[in-house]
Amino acid sequence: MKPKVAFIGTGGTISSIGRHSLDIMDYVVNDVRLHAAEIVARFPELAEVAEVIPIRFRNVPSFDIYFPEWRELALLCDKAAAEIPDLAGIVIGHGTASLEETAWALNLTLKVAVPVVVVGAQRPPSALSSDAGMNLVNAVRTAAAPESRGRGVLVLLNDEIQAARDVTKTSTYRMQTFRTPDFGALGHADADRVVYYRRTERRTAPGTEFDIRALDALPRVDIAYAYTGSDGTAVRAFVAAGARGIVSAGFAPGFPGTEDGAALAEAIGRGVVVVQSTRAGSGRTFRGERFRRNGILIADNLNPQKARILLALALTVTADPAEIERIFATY
Repeated sequence: MKPKVAFIGTGGTISSIGRHSLDIMDYVVNDVRLHAAEIVARFPELAEVAEVIPIRFRNVPSFDIYFPEWRELALLCDKAAAEIPDLAGIVIGHGTASLEETAWALNLTLKVAVPVVVVGAQRPPSALSSDAGMNLVNAVRTAAAPESRGRGVLVLLNDEIQAARDVTKTSTYRMQTFRTPDFGALGHADADRVVYYRRTERRTAPGTEFDIRALDALPRVDIAYAYTGSDGTAVRAFVAAGARGIVSAGFAPGFPGTEDGAALAEAIGRGVVVVQSTRAGSGRTFRGERFRRNGILIADNLNPQKARILLALALTVTADPAEIERIFATY
């Protein structure tokens, strides 16, 4: 008997149909996107590896996916796990632009025990040499693999299995775009089997302290990007807009410019939580004496967009800087 795997499609390149087989960049103007059942029907090879159960979701450009969609996906995963007997795993199709953010948010908030794998594609299913079909087949195989349990939310593209916490999109169009800069992939979905070589040490779903299913919204958290000549204007605008937290995407190894630093200090004085990340793309930030005096927390090695999500979720359970510092050390 083949394992049962639920597939939720949210849109993105993996759902898109271009105008012709060489339309691999401007296919969005065709405005044709398949829903979950149509995607499953397009790739009959899926039936060779699992009984795939499509679950309909609306198609949303991935840059427009945020809290309402994350909450809906969490509830859909709850429903699938409760209503599908012997469910082995869940696959979520997603546009690659913000795939890492959705995967990370779900890694922090899902309450289902079965593996959840987020998958995308760099080329639409209609394209010559599309990666959509193989990525989806391998995502289903990964979700169904018993070895995938207990590893948190996973990301699968280009035969590589990555941890939601660590993976990021590193190239606009290349097939090998999803990488984990500091640590590398967890494993591979090869033709003969799904194989793992390491696991993340940080806390993952379902055993987290965050639950978005009953929330109406996330607290506002913004990102202040460091650049030569930045003068604190963005930071002050974020505070004026009601930000409860700000992630400073600082110069490497992790610090804001002088004027931004002054604005961030003002923000902390007004009760805004500030977390220091870096624009470098990899590596930890360090909480030295100056940051301790100023009340700036650190993001560890989370990139700015992921630090923003964790800070927003942290603010749903506490406003205590010491507790938020613990949360960043835990996840």
